[in-house]
Amino acid sequence: MQQHRTITGRILYTSRKPGREGEERGREFFTWTHHSDGKRTLRARCEIDEPAPTVHRDVVYSVDENDVPMDLFVRLTVGDRFMGSGWIRNAGDVIECESYGPSIGRVSQRMPVGGAFDAFGTHPIVADAYNAKRIDRSLGVHSRKFRCFLPSPDHRGATPPFVAESMMQLGYLGEETVTVAAGTFDCFKYEWTDPHGGMVNANGSHPPYQMWVTADEDSLFVQGGVGGYMQTWYELVELVR
Repeated sequence: MQQHRTITGRILYTSRKPGREGEERGREFFTWTHHSDGKRTLRARCEIDEPAPTVHRDVVYSVDENDVPMDLFVRLTVGDRFMGSGWIRNAGDVIECESYGPSIGRVSQRMPVGGAFDAFGTHPIVADAYNAKRIDRSLGVHSRKFRCFLPSPDHRGATPPFVAESMMQLGYLGEETVTVAAGTFDCFKYEWTDPHGGMVNANGSHPPYQMWVTADEDSLFVQGGVGGYMQTWYELVELVR
């Protein structure tokens, strides 16, 4: 008899750009495995159709019983061509990265941690939601800096895996009950912002990003959206747990 617990789901990506409201622009398939020792592993497959070039990302991300990142594997295809793959490990005092991509060759990195950090930034929507649980909701509505290491500072994660440090701002906005295609859920509402320039590309810092996350230990993404130049919306459309 299996001792772990499994959760699977699908998130739909749609556009909120004028004239394209509601158009499907991508999708995300995920599986969470919760082990009896408290450790958890996320497997996510993300497909971004628009804007070009397309992005196809495979991610495996594990945390320990205290939600401390353990390791992360990423394989990335951009414009339907292999962009790179990489493995990142939390070794305590350093973050290790082994990666390869046609444009970067074979790369080995060891980045000093230099103090506490919150999570690995992995780019799947479902992982953004889970990482948001790191904020202390007992303090009420507030925000704080959120330090993470991630395989790409690009807003779509569309660059070869290469470990980078990022400082975002995470806000807790309260509780709401929301209904989506997958059902009705009691949620915590969060907002990611980028006043520190933690994720910058040709369009500038990452636009504000609000999300509603199940108000339970699973911290599953329910709905959310990004403003600014991105104008995207995400919704949980299938869930089995």
